[in-house]
Amino acid sequence: MDLVHGIDAFAGEPDGGLITTPSVSLTYVKMINTLALQNRLPTCYGPRGAAVQGGLMSYGARTDELSRRAMSLVDRILRGAKVSELPVEFPTKFELVVNLKTAKAIGLTIPESVLLRADEVIE
Repeated sequence: MDLVHGIDAFAGEPDGGLITTPSVSLTYVKMINTLALQNRLPTCYGPRGAAVQGGLMSYGARTDELSRRAMSLVDRILRGAKVSELPVEFPTKFELVVNLKTAKAIGLTIPESVLLRADEVIE
């Protein structure tokens, strides 16, 4: 599988790490995290759930906030607003999640300054 070969290649580089795009399916997160852990490769994701599932960290838009804003737009459409007249909105609330269990497993020390900035630290 290309994913296995890709992660193995990243792991072969000195001081390497893996940053995924926000569109990475949570279906692949478990496999990526398993391979990354085997190779002691730090991983950074967008979705919070990826760090909860064993990734080193995640930084991305808060999904609860995105859902709330989406529901607001759906409400406006159902009340008769034209889709073409709705504003384009960008996320304004982001969260940083750090998984210390994973950091320890790959032999990485997370600086205290990062931990203090984190919205959630998984121990």
